[in-house]
Amino acid sequence: MAGHPELSRLRDSIDNIDAALIHLLAERFKCTQAVGHYKALHDLPPADPAREAAQIARLRALASGAKLDPDFAEKFLAFVVKEVIRHHESIRAAKT
Repeated sequence: MAGHPELSRLRDSIDNIDAALIHLLAERFKCTQAVGHYKALHDLPPADPAREAAQIARLRALASGAKLDPDFAEKFLAFVVKEVIRHHESIRAAKT
């Protein structure tokens, strides 16, 4: 926004953070794809409720420590995990 250098600087920072988030999510999904293949190979279920519960507790604590709303962090994780499970189910179906 012309004439508002501070606003432009802040928005540039947001854009950089958004780019980093996308790259981190891509890396996370590469790892979860490998987990999906491992689970399919070893006939393990696509979802792991105990692991998911532990992750929720861990990320809620991290969010709280980072001054981020833990409810938001949990919703974000639930969205990501739902997509991971969908991928794992697809991988499993392709192996059968």
